Amino acid sequence: MRLARRSTIAAFALVLPLGLAACGNSGSDTTASSTSSAPSSSSSSSSSTTEDMTAKPFGAGCSAVPADGKGSFSGMATDPVATAASNNPVLSTLVTAVTEAGLGETLNSAKDITVFAPSNDAFAAVPKATMDAAMKDPKGLLTKVLTNHVVPGKLTPEMLAGEHKTLGGGTITVTGSGESFKVGEANVICGNVQTANATVYIIDGVLLPG
Repeated sequence: MRLARRSTIAAFALVLPLGLAACGNSGSDTTASSTSSAPSSSSSSSSSTTEDMTAKPFGAGCSAVPADGKGSFSGMATDPVATAASNNPVLSTLVTAVTEAGLGETLNSAKDITVFAPSNDAFAAVPKATMDAAMKDPKGLLTKVLTNHVVPGKLTPEMLAGEHKTLGGGTITVTGSGESFKVGEANVICGNVQTANATVYIIDGVLLPG
């Protein structure tokens, strides 16, 4: 199914780093406005963020995440998402792709996002020809694929099911509830992982734009 979509993916134009940057700027402006005009709302938001940060990750794949150090759940929570991912060996292929596309700083500076992060095994399952084509087009095809895994806002598990517009301009559908979710055909294997600016759901498939 992924091979069948290659021609469609290759046709997409590169517009996404700007979109991610805009998302970061917009979130900052909104935060500043809400802080100055509605102190009680700001307090409520702060409480919600604290609850999100203390919620525990879930899923069978969480056992592969380091128990301590910068790549552990507590270590990742203190760094922005691209930096946090770079310290987690489960996401090393994703980090290589993000670096190749030049999206590290863009992701790190974005304000409140959700990242559906393919594991190393997920990338290994993609046909070599498809991966080679993406890596040879880092600012086009690769960027389009990667930003198809990013959604504005930090989604809690309770908010996860449904359709979500990606920063790549596409739409992804999440089904399930509790601690069992699918993102398209991919399974969430370790969900609700917190970083300083993002909630991460590690998945076992690569989401190709349709």
